[in-house]
Amino acid sequence: MAQATVTLPETALPARARLPIQAATRQAVARDFGSPVIETIRQQGYRYRVGRLAFHLAREFGFCYGVDDALDLAYEARSRFDSRTIYLTGEMIHNPMVNHRLAALGIRRLDNVAQVTPQDVVVIPAFGLPVADLAHLRDTGCTIIDTTCGSVVHVWKRVERYARDGFTTIIHGKPDHEETIATRSQVTSVPGGRYVTVRDLAEAERLASVIAGDLPAAALRDLFARAASPGFDPATDLEKIGLANQTTMLAGESLAIAERLRAAMVARYGEDEVPFRFRSFDTICSATQARQDAIAELLAFPLDLMLVVGGYNSSNTSHLCELASAVCPTYHIATPDCILSADLIRHQPAFQAREMETRGWLPQGEIAIGLTSGASTPERSLGEVVLRLVQVAKETLPSAWATLDEPGARQAQTRLSPPVA
Repeated sequence: MAQATVTLPETALPARARLPIQAATRQAVARDFGSPVIETIRQQGYRYRVGRLAFHLAREFGFCYGVDDALDLAYEARSRFDSRTIYLTGEMIHNPMVNHRLAALGIRRLDNVAQVTPQDVVVIPAFGLPVADLAHLRDTGCTIIDTTCGSVVHVWKRVERYARDGFTTIIHGKPDHEETIATRSQVTSVPGGRYVTVRDLAEAERLASVIAGDLPAAALRDLFARAASPGFDPATDLEKIGLANQTTMLAGESLAIAERLRAAMVARYGEDEVPFRFRSFDTICSATQARQDAIAELLAFPLDLMLVVGGYNSSNTSHLCELASAVCPTYHIATPDCILSADLIRHQPAFQAREMETRGWLPQGEIAIGLTSGASTPERSLGEVVLRLVQVAKETLPSAWATLDEPGARQAQTRLSPPVA
């Protein structure tokens, strides 16, 4: 865990540094990403009414410990190494506001690890970094600030053990997600390590049918070509399998995938062989699970609609939208500006990869609005959504919020951003 109020000179830091976090750094992070609006709602039992709008806030939402820690480290690096070039090897997290803020601090996006010099500082985001890229950075001799989430490291240890024991890793995850890419690299860093990535239960079902012998391996040629380790041979590489997850996937789907693949191994080899051929371990991070549990609890209330706030490319946020959309009208919005008016909203529907606009989304009369956000969404964004809703609904801004420095409060107070007709 990061330590506060300890200062070290630059020369005292090793090539791969774990920076102690100063109190001023924590204050800066809280100032940039916290929200008095959300704190008010939290203190009122996660329920708050403004005129006809009744806000119901999930009891677990927003930044997880891993994201808090990553931002603390990035801010501390900027403060400590103010005269050096600081790179970030990708998006810190999948949230546009956060990534824009880091860019404004002068933390540059790294396009190619080959451009790094020994004098540079490189921040590794919470998703981690592929093994080969990390090795290159170490060889360069630059200062590395590693913010990789502990839950992700836990997955890496699991898949490395699978590979060393001769098991092929089945990864439930998005093939192009940074975390999944880094996890795959951990598998193949072990000589002979093999993997297959399945995005969802449908792909896992096809894989299970091949394992059980119900489908020929050729039926999965496309999956093996785009989502399996080089040289993957289904005839031999599916005899022993171990399951792992991208940490932000739907927990229920991951469990269903594990059950289906276990059943396939039983069908192929018999129950007695399963302990020697099948391994499964829940690697969904606790914060992801807590936010999924919290939205399920919130949906037990009679809500008129649900707003899920966070980046569209945030896996854990999109899964919250999927869960809520099965119960009530749900709108996944990336930023408060997506609320164009009381009639028009810009959002990304569940199970879709495109943004759209919907009219007539905010009902008339008294309404109960559920609110949550993914683990990569700052409270400030959620607070600005609340203020934007008050504005477009033309309700009176509570006096306690009228003087806040959050953009939504200024807009609601002065009407500088009138609702779209």
